[in-house]
Amino acid sequence: MWFKTFILLVVSLFFSFQLCATEQQPFVIIDSEHNYNLNPHTASYSSEAQVLTGLYEGLFSYNPKTLEPLPALLSNYKVSRNKLRWTFTVLENACFSNGEKITAQSIKDSWMNLLHPKTQAPFASLLDCVKGVYEYRTGKGSAEDVGIYVQNENRIMLVLNTPAEHLPNILCHHAFAAVHPDANVYSGPFVLESYQNGILKLQKNPLYHDEKNVALQEIHIVQSDNVDENTYLFNIGSVDWIISMANLDSVLDRDSILISPEFATEYLFFKADKFPWNRADFRNALISAVPWEELRKQAFVPAHNFIYPLNDYFSPIGITDWDMEEAKIMLNEAKKAANLDVSEKVEITIAISDSEYMMNQAEILKNSWEQIGVAVNISKTPISRYLDSIEGWNADLFSYTWIGDFADPLSFLELFRSSSTMNESKWVNQEYDSLLDQASKKEGRERLDLLAQAEDILLSDGIVLPISHPVTLNILNMDVVKGWYSNALDIHPMKYFSREKEKSVIPNIVRK
Repeated sequence: MWFKTFILLVVSLFFSFQLCATEQQPFVIIDSEHNYNLNPHTASYSSEAQVLTGLYEGLFSYNPKTLEPLPALLSNYKVSRNKLRWTFTVLENACFSNGEKITAQSIKDSWMNLLHPKTQAPFASLLDCVKGVYEYRTGKGSAEDVGIYVQNENRIMLVLNTPAEHLPNILCHHAFAAVHPDANVYSGPFVLESYQNGILKLQKNPLYHDEKNVALQEIHIVQSDNVDENTYLFNIGSVDWIISMANLDSVLDRDSILISPEFATEYLFFKADKFPWNRADFRNALISAVPWEELRKQAFVPAHNFIYPLNDYFSPIGITDWDMEEAKIMLNEAKKAANLDVSEKVEITIAISDSEYMMNQAEILKNSWEQIGVAVNISKTPISRYLDSIEGWNADLFSYTWIGDFADPLSFLELFRSSSTMNESKWVNQEYDSLLDQASKKEGRERLDLLAQAEDILLSDGIVLPISHPVTLNILNMDVVKGWYSNALDIHPMKYFSREKEKSVIPNIVRK
C-alpha cells in the first residue's frame, strides 16, 4: 500500500511541476524570415502589426474576438453634438515601461511626430479628418494649426473637419499608439528584451497599467522558413503558434490547422503618373484582354472586387469579363483619342519579384497583351526588396496585397484617395475623393452605399486588377492557447494570450 501511495505522490509532484513549468516557459511563435520594422509610426506589414500589439498601446485597442475598439489608455471619452469635437481622458495609472507617466501631452507628441512632414508615415493621412492635419503633414501648414489640443494632464481634444464615426477604429492602429522618444521604452503589455539572430524576445512589462491581466511572462518570436523543422517543433510541443510556415501534411493534430478568410486583397495596380497609363481608356483596354480565370486559377478565394465583402457592405459589380477582340478595338479607340496612330505600339513595364508565382502572373499578362499589340517588358527584383522598391521603380504595373487596418471599407479605399500617404498609384479622381468626403459625413447604410460607389469608380477607371482574397494559415492548439481568436484582420493582441496545459490521462501503472 505504501508503495502505491509513494508512486501516486511522485506522479502528482511531476504533473504539478510540469504545470508550473508550462505557465513559466516562454510562449513561442514561429514567423517567416524577414527584417522587422518595430517603429510603430513607419511599420506597415501585418507581421509587424502583430508584434506591435504587444509592445505599444494607444487610446483604443482591438477586441481580440470582434476587432471592435476597446478603451486602452483611456478612461472615457465624449463626442460633441455636432460630432466635430472628441475629448479623451487618459488613464491616471498609465505609464511607459520606464515609469514615466503617459499623459495627454504624451499622446499629442506621439501623433505630431507621426504627422511631421519629414516622417512620411504611411498611415498619417488617416488623421486627415482632424483640422489642419493635411496641411501640416504636407508642409503647407503649421503645427500650431493642427486641431489636437491638450486641455490638462489627462484630457486631449480633437477638432475635426468633418464627422468621423470610425475614428475609434482608426485609433486602434499601432501608428496612433503612445510612443516614447526613446525607442527602448514601450507603452504596451510587453517590452522588447532582445532581437538577435532572428529571435525576438518579449518580456512582460511590470509597469503596464493592466499588468494583472497579462498572463504570459515571456514571448519568443522565432523567424524560420524551414517548414519541416517548424512543424516538428510544433508536434513535440516546443512551439505554441506557427504563422503560415508549416508543412500541413506533417501536422499531427489536424484540428490545430486553422484556415480563415482574411479582410485582404491581392491585386495589381497601375501607376497613373505617365502616358499612356495615366488614361483610363488605355488601362481598361488592357483589363479587357486579361483571361481572368487563368490569372486567378491559383487563388483559394478569387477576387472580383477590390474590397472583401463585409456583412453590411454591398459590393459593386466586379471584374470578370474579358474579350480579346473587344480589347483590340478599345486600344485602337484609345490611341485615336490620344492622337496616336493605331499602328503605333504602346509599351508597358510590369514590375515583379523573382518569385515563381509572380513570374507566372507576368507571363500570362505578357502573352495576352502582346496579342492586342502592346509591347510588354518584365522587370524583376528579389522578393525581399520588392515592396520597398515600388515608389522609385520606373515601371507601370505593380503587385500588392493589402490587409485592412480596421474592419471597414475605408481602410482599403483610403489607399487611392489623391491626398493619401499610401497612394502609390498617383491616381487622382475628384469624384472618388468627393464620395469619400461625403461618406465621412454619413452613418450606417447611407455611408456604406457612398463607399460602394467609390469602389465602383476605382474599378471602372481601371486602376486596380483584383486577383484574390488571401486566407490566413495558423497552426495552434486552441485547447491549450487561450485568448487567440480567428478574425478578419488576422491580428491577435498579445495581451490576452495564455497557455493551459492539456488534460492528461495518468496511466494506471500500479498492478493489483
